[in-house]
Amino acid sequence: MRTIAVISDVHANLEALEAVLRRVEGVELYCLGDMVDYGADPNEVIDALRERGVRSVVGNHDVAALTGDTSLFNPRAAMSSKWTGSRLTAANKGYLRGLPQEMRLKVEGVEVYFTHGSPDDRLWEYVDPWTHSDLLGFYLQRARVRLMGLGHTHIPFVWESGDGVVFNPGSVGQPRDGDWRASYASVSLDGDNVEVVVNRVEYDYETAASKIRAAGLPQSFADRLGAGS
Repeated sequence: MRTIAVISDVHANLEALEAVLRRVEGVELYCLGDMVDYGADPNEVIDALRERGVRSVVGNHDVAALTGDTSLFNPRAAMSSKWTGSRLTAANKGYLRGLPQEMRLKVEGVEVYFTHGSPDDRLWEYVDPWTHSDLLGFYLQRARVRLMGLGHTHIPFVWESGDGVVFNPGSVGQPRDGDWRASYASVSLDGDNVEVVVNRVEYDYETAASKIRAAGLPQSFADRLGAGS
């Protein structure tokens, strides 16, 4: 039996990330993208993940901060993305540019696939808990894996069938499921046996929110941290 941890959508929230990193100390860690935007600590978050040796795919907000293309964002998200892009260090821009859009690996004999959105649109498609089960099963079969991790929605879920498991670990830095606590997944693998558990961690969201306000980023990004919305 081997256990790994999976995170997603940190969104430059250093306080939330540090709380999760303390919880999963010593555990192999993967990230499903969107390290930056919305929050006030993009470089600090990337530095912490790099120092921890986290393997990650790239998210749509990571790409937007690099390219400056915010055409698919609402005005507040676009403003945040441009703010983030102007502050990223050259080293961290280079790191984000080098991240893949998808990741395949084998853990304890289990074939695993990770991406930010979906196998059909790795950056932008939202796969929600209410997505039709036939589609999730189709994703598993087409990818020829027993475990698939997806991010992007900020809403955690675990879907299981005879073909395998599709899950979303939720968001570390900006949960949107009504629970303000940072979210991540613990995944236990042993041959054909796969178990995914979503965990929540309390963190100092008031400090994270105060940094957002001090940076001049949209007030709503700060307010939603305490509401999980």
